[in-house]
Amino acid sequence: MTKAVYFQALVLILFNTVALFAQEEETLNRTIDEVVVTATRVSVNRSNVPMTVSVVNREAIEESSESALLPALSEHVPGMFVNQRGVTGFGVAGGGTGAISLRGVSGSPTTQLLVLIDGHPQYMGVMGHHLPDAYVASDVEKVEVIRGPASILYGSNAMGGAINIITRKQDKEGWSAGGRVMYGSYNTQKYMINGGLKKGKFDGYLSVNHDRTDGHRANSDFSITNGYAKLGYRPSERFRLWSDLSLASFRAQNPGTDFPENPQPMLLDNIQEIVRGVASITAENDFGKMSGAFKFFYNFGDHKIDDGYREGETPRDFHFRSNDHNYGVTFYQAFRLFQGNSFTVGVDYKNFGGHARDEFKDGVAPARQWVDTTAYEMAGYLIVQQTLFSKLTLNAGLRLENNSIFGVEWAPQTGLSYRPYRHTVLKASVAKGFRSPTIRELYYRAAWAAANPDLKPERMWNYELSVGQAFLNGRLSAELTGYIAKGSNMIVAQQVEGLPPPGLLNMNVGDFNNKGVELELRWNVVKNLDIKGNYSYLNMKKTVVNAPEQQAYIAASYRLNKWTLSANYQYIHGLYLKLEDASSAITENFGLLNARVAYRPLPWLYVFVKGENLTDKDYQTLNGYPMPGITVFGGVNLKIEN
Repeated sequence: MTKAVYFQALVLILFNTVALFAQEEETLNRTIDEVVVTATRVSVNRSNVPMTVSVVNREAIEESSESALLPALSEHVPGMFVNQRGVTGFGVAGGGTGAISLRGVSGSPTTQLLVLIDGHPQYMGVMGHHLPDAYVASDVEKVEVIRGPASILYGSNAMGGAINIITRKQDKEGWSAGGRVMYGSYNTQKYMINGGLKKGKFDGYLSVNHDRTDGHRANSDFSITNGYAKLGYRPSERFRLWSDLSLASFRAQNPGTDFPENPQPMLLDNIQEIVRGVASITAENDFGKMSGAFKFFYNFGDHKIDDGYREGETPRDFHFRSNDHNYGVTFYQAFRLFQGNSFTVGVDYKNFGGHARDEFKDGVAPARQWVDTTAYEMAGYLIVQQTLFSKLTLNAGLRLENNSIFGVEWAPQTGLSYRPYRHTVLKASVAKGFRSPTIRELYYRAAWAAANPDLKPERMWNYELSVGQAFLNGRLSAELTGYIAKGSNMIVAQQVEGLPPPGLLNMNVGDFNNKGVELELRWNVVKNLDIKGNYSYLNMKKTVVNAPEQQAYIAASYRLNKWTLSANYQYIHGLYLKLEDASSAITENFGLLNARVAYRPLPWLYVFVKGENLTDKDYQTLNGYPMPGITVFGGVNLKIEN
């Protein structure tokens, strides 16, 4: 099906859907608006931006009872998939998981999607990808996900989308405190304590998490400690200053692949010891018709990785070591000079890099150097938005980014949002995204893939249509989205003669053409019963791992006095675990049933029990890493405030 025919069919589906529901508009008493900040940098109704934005709020995150954030996101965002290798913990390097795919765009590792904390980027300065174990659910107020290019605001790495983690703060005068203790299968233990204080112009928030597990396989133990602190000061109604600091230290052991049809000796001592830190300072202003912020952020990490050895082999006499940084400043201002108009201007600067080497365990032999360098990016952008006749909102913008290695890259975006009825929203957008090569791809000359300093940025164009509708007296809302994503200049490791084994060189030779449909639903069936779900279908011209062809999720929650009963089912179809020719490719199809029962005997106390994979499904999301069967967890939550 050609692009033109595809879009014509999609337009007919979307507009016919609107016609079916528009007749109920007069009976509606609620809108489908949510306030988001990720799509424009400043607060705006979600229905007034042309991009498709998913919001995962605090309630949904807490109901998951997860300490790690990414598993909760993968259930609630259509088209998003996150792979895992065990009961908890993602790890890094070979066998590490937590790779994120959105609409079939990811990278290996994940470099084509950008994770942000409060609007500033989070990725390793050398490797260029996020570390999923550093994102903790207890620190999060909500998460906003742009499902499509976000490079106009966030530059490189936001080629396929942006995941903005918005952190918590103490909003109410007084203090609050909370805690959680969980215990479950495979000696899995999770502890959390947090607290907040607001007094006059000052506010603060603090949390500490510790997780550990023996893992469901030998040599798969994991432990992590995370700490987060935020301090804010509001000298006047128009200004707010705040700063935060996050530290994560974890130890993960990779048990290696397990293929029953081809048993291998056990992998020993494949251990990763990681420390990651994030610090930021923000000054916000709000003068009504003008608002914005200045942010300084600094990310750093120290990584020590032993690749281990198989039983019967000689242990390695060295381990990999890297130290990296990623820091910068962001400044933006939004102006609302007359009715229905706003424009945002911004300037960004990022400096990233680090030092990677092999250190010998005897401490005597000199380290084998891989890379020690730094690069920077400077960018400016402008976004203009105009609302006409209270129904049509037009949006257009442009970003120009100068990379110290590649020169200038531009990222335009245009779109519209139209509300023919009070509770009906139609959107259309065209946007470009891009990703600059990482330090690893440019200069890290490891034997498994030679670097290439001549690489150029990857590029992607995204074409999107969506319709949102609320009906049944506002108790049911739905959003249907169709898109075409076309990428070029993709960086692919190619076989080249004359190179050391395996003879691979990173080159700009790849492309992709992805098409898909996504559906989100929320339904308040009766006062105490809520149902929500999503579905996505992805058609890829060139298949990639970690991107299911179809995925569906449905969850129901029922509240009865002091009890809350919830259950959810996630179905994954056409997940490629291995790509070769058609005869040897490996795909996975599976469905997971989870349930949770919570009881609140006192306003400040509730206890819960949850079970995962209750049908004991055999499945894996990383080739050679079987996931656990039925797992059960129990816990106690405390929350008090004054």
